[in-house]
Amino acid sequence: MRKIYEHNTYDEERALYNLVDSDVVNCTFAGPADGESALKECRGVTVKDCAFSLRYPLWHAERFRLERCTMDELTRAALWYTKDGYISGCKLGGIKALRECDDTVLEHCEIVSPEFGWRCRGVEMVACNVQAEYFLFECNNIKLKNVKMRGKYSFQYVENALIEDCEFDTKDAFWHAKNMTVKNTVLRGEYLGWYSEGLTLVNCHIVGTQPLCYCKNLTLINCTTEGCDLSFEYSDVNATINGNIVSIKNPRSGVITVDGADEIIQADCAMPCNGQVIVKTRKCG
Repeated sequence: MRKIYEHNTYDEERALYNLVDSDVVNCTFAGPADGESALKECRGVTVKDCAFSLRYPLWHAERFRLERCTMDELTRAALWYTKDGYISGCKLGGIKALRECDDTVLEHCEIVSPEFGWRCRGVEMVACNVQAEYFLFECNNIKLKNVKMRGKYSFQYVENALIEDCEFDTKDAFWHAKNMTVKNTVLRGEYLGWYSEGLTLVNCHIVGTQPLCYCKNLTLINCTTEGCDLSFEYSDVNATINGNIVSIKNPRSGVITVDGADEIIQADCAMPCNGQVIVKTRKCG
């Protein structure tokens, strides 16, 4: 039999520590005792319609569900070292909300959390809105669909990711990323994808200065650009770009096919650059 904890307020240290196979419903975790780690080491627990305003509530949780819960800005470092978590319809605030976690699914969540999702394995996000810096730093095996994200320095050192139908407004995204595929996505920001390896962009719209430099095994398929100058410097790239691009500079190897380009720069190379640029409809300067 599952035990139910309902309509209670908890503020003491480790209030429901080591809880197993239980439901926590319509509870509040806040109060003058200012206790930490309310649900630490819980297993098989479902938490519904609860409000959190205390630090570190779910560390080392396993096989847990969070549904329609709210964690405010005081709920610092909410979920660390967890396994097999499902989070739906929640508002996650507070810095470092998710870290060092395995196999976490987030659906229809609102997230405002700097340094969200560091060093996690197996994160799946669907229909979420995110504000974060260093979003998903050093994560692997990532799936995102219909995610909107704003912030700086996202997806650094990420490995093995599939991203579809998303919209990102983020500076320095995908630096040092490996084996990422991004489809049908809007990418706004400066210095996209530098030092990446095995990055594939399909039907993406790329906005911002100096994208995709120093890349290895870079592929673009039917992408469009906006304000992209000094693109592809020292990259190994095969790309088809629909429409015009502002400028392409010193691609190291591969073939870039583009409808139009304002400028192709092939000068002042710091290394051998043999990349080929094919411009279909406009003569370049």
